[in-house]
Amino acid sequence: MSLTTLKPSPASTNYTISMIKDEVRQLVETGTVSRQQPLYVLCEFIPPREWVCVESELERSEYLLRDQIGDLIACENWDND
Repeated sequence: MSLTTLKPSPASTNYTISMIKDEVRQLVETGTVSRQQPLYVLCEFIPPREWVCVESELERSEYLLRDQIGDLIACENWDND
């Protein structure tokens, strides 16, 4: 699985933090990445030209690349609660 499905809208070159969170949540749910890994491992799943935009959005939202993936997707809803 890759974040190549993560595409900005044609009128925009921006990625929203919610788009990034949704894609990262899918990577965690499929076991592709773990919640304990740092955010910078996500660059393995994003083309370099798109990573710049994703990295900028993470920084704008006050996430550091050394933060854990779990910090990004901390708020999860559990169906069995």
